[in-house]
Amino acid sequence: MAGAPIIQIIGLEKRFPGKKADVYALRGIDLAIEKGDIFGIIGQSGAGKSTLVRCINMLERPTGGSVLFEGKDLCRLPEAELRAARRSMGMIFQQFNLLMQRTALQNVCFPLELVGTSQAAARARALELLELVGLSGRQDAYPSQLSGGQKQRVAIARALATNPRVLLCDEATSALDPATTDSILALIKDINAQLGITAVVITHEMSVIEKICSHVAIINKGVIEEQGLVEEVFFHPQTEAARRLVLPEALQKLPGEHMYRLIFNGRSSFEPVIANMVLECGCPVNIMYADTRDINGVAFGQMVLQLPAREASRERIMAYARAHNILLEEMRRD
Repeated sequence: MAGAPIIQIIGLEKRFPGKKADVYALRGIDLAIEKGDIFGIIGQSGAGKSTLVRCINMLERPTGGSVLFEGKDLCRLPEAELRAARRSMGMIFQQFNLLMQRTALQNVCFPLELVGTSQAAARARALELLELVGLSGRQDAYPSQLSGGQKQRVAIARALATNPRVLLCDEATSALDPATTDSILALIKDINAQLGITAVVITHEMSVIEKICSHVAIINKGVIEEQGLVEEVFFHPQTEAARRLVLPEALQKLPGEHMYRLIFNGRSSFEPVIANMVLECGCPVNIMYADTRDINGVAFGQMVLQLPAREASRERIMAYARAHNILLEEMRRD
């Protein structure tokens, strides 16, 4: 996209005092998030992803580096300007963080009340947003009367109340069942498309990234280890952290040798690739693992094959793969 990124993070660090030495939660973070993108940040528990998202909106003050939002360094803004910038960033959380004594309508009105919006205007805006998130008619329900998915929809409506340009989603679907997770992700994608709001999705689940994100950054021990287009990271993971996310844990230490990963895109997944390869090469292969995934609306698949022990047979298969533009790569053992 043309123009500067809506969020640019440069040399970001966050450290906390320790008994013997400072502990770094984040170190040397560089990221650029384009306007209108759905950008995923993924890592295991304790990797630093939640600290990173809290540094983006300055709920956590970085101890080094810069966070630029629409060209302004939030780390160096006066307090009044920082508050105004924060209103341009809505945030939703894993545990919804609704006010239990307030109805759905009153929860959505709350941030508008804080900025002095009239009661009538706040109510009109809240009703509009509840309709947008699919909760028309539930405005008078209290959180205790709503399901987990409905609570998160209220939280999303509340996050949109002040017309933010960025929506920060911190493990927004981790407390939800798979079907509800899919519906919330679809809602975030619709909001991105309809309103043009940039979304930053923090998660530990690769399936969440695959369903709605166009770009992803993998964070591990406070450092960005890999970033790029989701399909590129899926096809060609360059780091051990990425490979752990792309492949299930059971496949990290496959038995035997000569293991190769075969990638299918939306076109090749309808062709009998394995059957044609075995027939033409005259070499049997063992299928050790297979799955399919929907990456940003496109079907992709992967298989793990064990090729024959004879080098000549493996070379025939690799030559066939190259001639037919089949991505077949050996699984590295680190």
